[in-house]
Amino acid sequence: MIETPYQKHSDTSRSAAEAIADVAHTLKAKVLDAIQKAGVHGMTDEECARKLLLDPNTQRPRRVKLVEEKLVVDSGQRRKTLGGRNAIVWVAAPLEQANQ
Repeated sequence: MIETPYQKHSDTSRSAAEAIADVAHTLKAKVLDAIQKAGVHGMTDEECARKLLLDPNTQRPRRVKLVEEKLVVDSGQRRKTLGGRNAIVWVAAPLEQANQ
């Protein structure tokens, strides 16, 4: 069973998930580290992907997993993307929340 997220209806998404499975944990750790280092300023997905030089389609699923694991949360802040749209600013969860 593949643990890397992918779109169940898409054979290309499944292939991509299989290809990245070996490094997904490392990438997730890099995303968490970047968000933690951003502190209360946080990061949008776009900012995080750019900082880590990752394709957004590689970065975003790692962040989604971190949210599911309660290690990253929506800060309530919003910032504009390069396209001018509002984006959620993600921050590391407080330790007491992450341990729940």
